[in-house]
Amino acid sequence: MSSIAFEFNGAHVEACPDGALWWPDERLLAVADLHLEKGTWFGARTGQLLPPYDTRTTLRRVAHAVATLKPRAVVCVGDSFHDRDAAERVDADDAAALAGLVGGVADWIWLVGNHDPHPPRRWGGVVSHELAFGPLAFRHEADRTPLARADGEVSGHYHPVAALTVRGRFLRRRCFVTDGRRLILPSFGAYTGGLNVLDPAIAELFDGAYDALTLGAATVHRLPSRILRADPALAEAAG
Repeated sequence: MSSIAFEFNGAHVEACPDGALWWPDERLLAVADLHLEKGTWFGARTGQLLPPYDTRTTLRRVAHAVATLKPRAVVCVGDSFHDRDAAERVDADDAAALAGLVGGVADWIWLVGNHDPHPPRRWGGVVSHELAFGPLAFRHEADRTPLARADGEVSGHYHPVAALTVRGRFLRRRCFVTDGRRLILPSFGAYTGGLNVLDPAIAELFDGAYDALTLGAATVHRLPSRILRADPALAEAAG
């Protein structure tokens, strides 16, 4: 797989096709919005059963990234668990896999999200609201106040997706979003939806132009927001 490397507020980072952010100089791996146990939550709330393998699939993705990149630190950028009771529903095999992942990394940081304001501590790691590391600040949801001059903000929360038409086909893909000062990560979980990057909730976070680093099967494509498409419903509302 081919990542795309770019400079972000003085840090040389890479957007990976699986949706992880890699900071080679610091050997730091960041993933956002795992939403573990969303499948069991959804089934209990709606009665519509989804295949109960989202946690296992998501953990395998994280494990593959860790095995490939061998990070010193892993930052889970909030909403790692879908709800307050998610930890109670993780089955024994998945719990063992998660414990092995956390225990195999020198520094594992769980950032607090709106879905998991108190991430469970039973698997180890450190819980924090934010993480300031060199020129970058990691938090779950982007701060809507203007950033300080030295800040480079990495966040999640919005599950951004880019939409465009290619050869007559309307495509919608997970993506990173950045203007060089703010960087929003795609969701990493198996059962997560997405919000179009042209939606005002995302677009209004940026003062000017911004790019979508769009995930393909094995590579990442950098696309300026001006060439992207709104979702049909969003386009009708705007018209």
